[in-house]
Amino acid sequence: MTNVVAEVLAAHGGLSRWNEFSRVEATIVTAGKLWGIKGQPQDATPRRMAVTLQRQWASVAPFGAPDQKTDFTADRVAIEKLDGRVVAELAHPRDSFAGHHLDTPWTALQRAYFNGYALWNYLTAPFLMSLPGVSVEEIEPVTDRGETWCGLRVRYPTNVASHSPVEEFYFDSDHLIRRHDYRVDVAGGFATMHYTDDLVEFDGIKVPTKRRAYRCDSTGRLLPDELMVAIDLSDIRFS
Repeated sequence: MTNVVAEVLAAHGGLSRWNEFSRVEATIVTAGKLWGIKGQPQDATPRRMAVTLQRQWASVAPFGAPDQKTDFTADRVAIEKLDGRVVAELAHPRDSFAGHHLDTPWTALQRAYFNGYALWNYLTAPFLMSLPGVSVEEIEPVTDRGETWCGLRVRYPTNVASHSPVEEFYFDSDHLIRRHDYRVDVAGGFATMHYTDDLVEFDGIKVPTKRRAYRCDSTGRLLPDELMVAIDLSDIRFS
């Protein structure tokens, strides 16, 4: 673990405190252009998201109907009734995105897969950097919003699903997360700048409660009218 990683984890509550928990839940309200592009319109209904911290699993409810939820792991995604009865499932879901472009429609199961890995990442970062098989290296800082933010490049092992195998995270002078850059491989690989704001402490862990992900052009310049995903989080509880 590099000194920067250690300082980042300490700033967000510390690895010792993080390791006291195995799960986190949050209420999420989601918006943005991506859902309409993918034929999966998003309403403003608050949903309850749960993820595990030491392995990649996630679930959100309601999903598709008031009595349904999702069940996500990297190699399987399912839509289930609240009592666990399977409505639909897909093994090796990543393979189903082969040949996709930005405007390729998603099925409900593909949407559930995207939601699962994305929210798992968002609710476990930056502590996911401490998981077995995840490698981290320091990269050049960036200047953004009139500040200089230090950077860390993360490479995920093959058993962890994310937007792309290699992603970048940026942190302010207090070592708090401010931006997350990646390529959305399941939607044609478009580049994204994802801003993380309004950090709030829950159970000793600091978590961004406002997330805004913008598409970038071919030169890497942020497109301010292309807000692809917006997520507001509240009532976050670790257990």
